[in-house]
Amino acid sequence: MELMTAIGAGIAVISGIGAGVGIGIATSGTAQAISRQPEASGKILPMFFLGVALAESTAIYGLVISILLIFSK
Repeated sequence: MELMTAIGAGIAVISGIGAGVGIGIATSGTAQAISRQPEASGKILPMFFLGVALAESTAIYGLVISILLIFSK
């Protein structure tokens, strides 16, 4: 049973990969948008930070799930 718990925790932590890719794509899009229209940066940056927060929350959820799986007995 401990093996299955460890595998489940590892799979839960893999969600961090998706968050990293999502944040990278968001940063790239934001940099391109601001370089094309610098005057719109006031409207672009809040949406960027919202997207980054949502992407990062998936990684945090994965970490919490893996910690719960490892320490629950």
